[in-house]
Amino acid sequence: MNAPLGYPSFFDLREFAQSARASLSAGGGLARSYVQLPPGPVAVGALRVAQGEHREPVDGDEFVIVEEGEVSLRVDGLESKLAPGESAVIRAGSEVRWTARDAATLVFMRYQAQPGQDAGVVPIDYAAELAPSGAPLAELLTTPTPACRNFTDHRSTDGEFVCGTWDSTPYTRRAMRYRHYELMYLLDGEVSFEDEVGARATFAKGDIFLVRQGAECSWDSQVYVRKVYAIWRPA
Repeated sequence: MNAPLGYPSFFDLREFAQSARASLSAGGGLARSYVQLPPGPVAVGALRVAQGEHREPVDGDEFVIVEEGEVSLRVDGLESKLAPGESAVIRAGSEVRWTARDAATLVFMRYQAQPGQDAGVVPIDYAAELAPSGAPLAELLTTPTPACRNFTDHRSTDGEFVCGTWDSTPYTRRAMRYRHYELMYLLDGEVSFEDEVGARATFAKGDIFLVRQGAECSWDSQVYVRKVYAIWRPA
């Protein structure tokens, strides 16, 4: 898989949402701005929820995280409230009633999954008990093998879109080709990336960012890292 020309390897999504805020606010209601990505089943961007109540059908599984403000999501009579930094997955086939006392900005990642049996909202549990998970491939590591843990809050009906929390002790690995898109929100720590053309980026606690499918990136974390993730990995 070759990296598509003209598309960055990583995107600072908090910065993207902040830069899009003014133009989205002019639209009222629910307004979206999209990160430019290669054509495919994944869309990523910023969502502005104007003050008041708004209804929206969701035709794919959608991970959302609040960048600014507070929102309430109601599906089938059940309400989920999200404050800044909190996140959830809206299941495909849901009819969402958004409510915001004041305008709010969110970052989203939507995958065109087939609806399952249940509509609804799945909050991402930041306090979930993590279980040991796989470590990076030994041939890529330039440091000792880290201890990694994971908890999965949501998995799409086809298993390709997965959201949850993950942590790891520090490690460094050489560049690998990403078969997937991954949105990350750092709860703790700091990580640096470098891609095949020498572009570099460092993200720290509180940052929201995306690594693009097809990018070839290294990973360097000198401290403990804990993150929320939304991954689309084709079967």
